[in-house]
Amino acid sequence: MKRIAVYCGSSSGRTALYENESTKLGKALAERDIELIYGGGAVGMMGITANAALSAGGRVTGVMPKMLQEREIAHPMLTELIIVDSMHERKSKMADLADAFLILPGGAGTMEEFFEVFTWAQLGIHKKSIGILNVEDYYDPLLNMLDHMVREGFLHESYMAMLQIGTESGKLIDTMQQYDPPSLQRYINEPEEY
Repeated sequence: MKRIAVYCGSSSGRTALYENESTKLGKALAERDIELIYGGGAVGMMGITANAALSAGGRVTGVMPKMLQEREIAHPMLTELIIVDSMHERKSKMADLADAFLILPGGAGTMEEFFEVFTWAQLGIHKKSIGILNVEDYYDPLLNMLDHMVREGFLHESYMAMLQIGTESGKLIDTMQQYDPPSLQRYINEPEEY
């Protein structure tokens, strides 16, 4: 695994715990010689993660649509900043560049990005690892909702094995590197369960 796309908030959250975990993640990626692929912003958890990776000698590639260059404040010190035309192109480019996906706390945009790559995994569009860094139980409500989907028959239980969940960034990355995607062959004709 050479590159991980990190999805996270363009704000820093309510407590310093989120900032601390963003810093730890950036350092952990650099220490493992894994390039950070992210949204290209200089602010919030995006900027904190990028700064930590850069400070530790890591490579960082940002992908940002023209319309957000000023709003999200494009990071000026990245290894590479790729400017694209739209949000769709941004997500597509990040997914193409990445060998895996890691979700930090964030808002609606982070959730959209998570559900897109999770759905693509269920459909067999990719077989890349998806990690969720559950900082201070932030994602407990989401994980409970996914379990509810399984119980109610809208999400196949085997798809939960596509998600690696952890509370410590270094250990989560190491777990993600060992990911062996589940076989989808028997579920391919069950579109209602993706």
